[in-house]
Amino acid sequence: MKKIEVNAGGKSALLWGEDSEKVLLYIHGKGGCREEGEEIARIFCPLGMQVLSFDLPGHGMREHEKDLFTPWHVIPELRAAADFSKSRWKKIDLFAVSIGAYFSLLSFQNRAEYDIQFENVYFESPIVDMEYLINRMFIWANVNETELKEKKIIPTDFGEPLSWEYLVFVRKNPVFNWNFNTRILYGSKDNLMEIDVIKEFADRFGCELTVMQEGEHYFHTPHQLEFRNAWCKCCHK
Repeated sequence: MKKIEVNAGGKSALLWGEDSEKVLLYIHGKGGCREEGEEIARIFCPLGMQVLSFDLPGHGMREHEKDLFTPWHVIPELRAAADFSKSRWKKIDLFAVSIGAYFSLLSFQNRAEYDIQFENVYFESPIVDMEYLINRMFIWANVNETELKEKKIIPTDFGEPLSWEYLVFVRKNPVFNWNFNTRILYGSKDNLMEIDVIKEFADRFGCELTVMQEGEHYFHTPHQLEFRNAWCKCCHK
């Protein structure tokens, strides 16, 4: 499969597939990288489009930028990549994983700030309510909001530090709008988002929800990936 490196909004990105009038913008989750786009490209490129993938801060070639893996740093990058896509392709789809979906919601929900039209959106194990997740992290870490406000940052045993600045940002920037044709893939054993939270989001914004029984937040086993790939192909029919 054809692969070239391009400058997408000031960041190095990988462009997969033969020339087309349509592109799928791939946004990885935490721990991911732009090379993940290859697996998605093997599904979508034969369907007549290209795939554009790039590293978010702190990931892949940008591992040294871990401190920049925050919404206020990522949002401008996603919008820059979307600007690049709008300038080059007539049609754009979006595929986002986990926290990549949350960053996408914040980046593209407000048409007054940033206007784009995605024909289709695919969310895999999306984080749709970050405040809900942070509240769960309080329980896991056995700390409370008052402690976090005093200390500003609290390390945790599960590797994700709690940040007062992050929580304040989340509360000031709720997800209030999403008007794209969106399909969600969710695993019944997702340990970050409860099914009721996902269903509420899907119902509120008219998203199509597919639940994989025994699926996890991170789709990684051969069976889970086979299910995910079949879902992608089915969604595109």
